[in-house]
Amino acid sequence: MSTNQENESSVANVEIDAASDSTEDSSSKGKSGLVRKKRYKRVITDIIVHVYATFNNTHATVTDVKGNVLAWSTAGGNGFRGSRKSTPFAGQVATSKALQKVVETYGSESAEVRVYGAGPGRDASVRSVRE
Repeated sequence: MSTNQENESSVANVEIDAASDSTEDSSSKGKSGLVRKKRYKRVITDIIVHVYATFNNTHATVTDVKGNVLAWSTAGGNGFRGSRKSTPFAGQVATSKALQKVVETYGSESAEVRVYGAGPGRDASVRSVRE
């Protein structure tokens, strides 16, 4: 019987120690008292900007070299509706918004542009990547 009592007391001590540890450093721990892993920012220096310029809309997709999508944007998604959606300025805004997301998130430095389609946002999108 004495060995069972010793085991129970050691378990109780462990629980008390774990409870006391959760109150010591609350800055690195979440609400539940568990230690969270530190998140690291992924740095991607080279990106590819795919621009799909149609006669009605312009889609800009930013990927890494392997083809994983990092961000995307469209002229319609940026508030352009109707005939304004098929303008060069709308294509420029769509491309710059997608690039802005990637530069802020991943810190990319160089970009390759691939243009598909014959829409009016084609040339303006390439100009926005230069800037």
